[in-house]
Amino acid sequence: MTLTAKNIKKSLGFTLIEILIGIVISTIMMAAMFTTYNVVNNTYSQVSDVASISRAGRDVVSMMMRDVRMAGFKYYYGVFAGAEEDIPAQDYLQYVTGDTEDTKYESHAPIIIYKDTLNYKEIDGYIAVNKGSGYKGVSPDTKITGKDAEETKSLSLCCDRIHIVYGDFDANTEQQYKKYRISYFALPMEKMSGSVTVDKYYAIYRSKESWKQPTIDDSGRWITEESEFCPDCYQAELMREYLVDMEFIALDRYGERINTDPAEDHNKLYDIRSVDIKLTFRSSSPKGYFKRKIKNVIKSFDEDRMESITDSFHRESIFVTVHTRNIGEPF
Repeated sequence: MTLTAKNIKKSLGFTLIEILIGIVISTIMMAAMFTTYNVVNNTYSQVSDVASISRAGRDVVSMMMRDVRMAGFKYYYGVFAGAEEDIPAQDYLQYVTGDTEDTKYESHAPIIIYKDTLNYKEIDGYIAVNKGSGYKGVSPDTKITGKDAEETKSLSLCCDRIHIVYGDFDANTEQQYKKYRISYFALPMEKMSGSVTVDKYYAIYRSKESWKQPTIDDSGRWITEESEFCPDCYQAELMREYLVDMEFIALDRYGERINTDPAEDHNKLYDIRSVDIKLTFRSSSPKGYFKRKIKNVIKSFDEDRMESITDSFHRESIFVTVHTRNIGEPF
């Protein structure tokens, strides 16, 4: 077939105007798709962050509840037919009241709460904590400060510390009667990007110590580093980051607060019947959750700790009351 001018004209491609219109439509479609993806991704990040806060809070509180319920537990082996003669009938371990300023850190009281106190070593001082790459070494007693007076006041109030002591028994070890001390405490963290600090917050740590006292000795000591005696003991294990505040309140059977300083009134510590726990966490990033800064009120058991912070982070508090089950008389 012979091509004519008319046929050639019909076989040509798009015109410039048609191409431009196609580019504009494609650009609009791509922009719409990107916007939709961005919205979905931000929403997913928000939901994931909130879910992470709730999940982490529940996990930490569950561990605290279990430990508080064990506070004051004492194992009694007893005497019965066929019992091994070398096992004492009851706990022979030294009991340290800790009713003086020099000995209160060594106290064997079931629950001791130190208000507004970071770290957990008062005698040995600094705890060497491996925070991983991207973090700056911060003195464990340093309070985090914010950019303005309001934020500084609020952040500098964190956090309380709790010690929980309970007994146990293992007939297959040299020291059959055991005594453990669990501590929950906070340490400051600074996240770095090169040499620049990009974030400051607290983190919850947990320690486990064991009282070492051979049967032939009249006294012992708390240890964390002798793996052959207590392989599951440790000095500072990271539980959860992005902590805002942590509070503990000890209550008696009438719901009245108890001062848990053993140097003040040691006998009162055995009147504890429940512990109120409050944990407040924040999101890991302010981006994507709030479009603008908002005012966050940090709820607290005490009015002097109910402060507000204006920023773009999401915060969530968990309140729970844990009843003690094993606190009786000193052991």
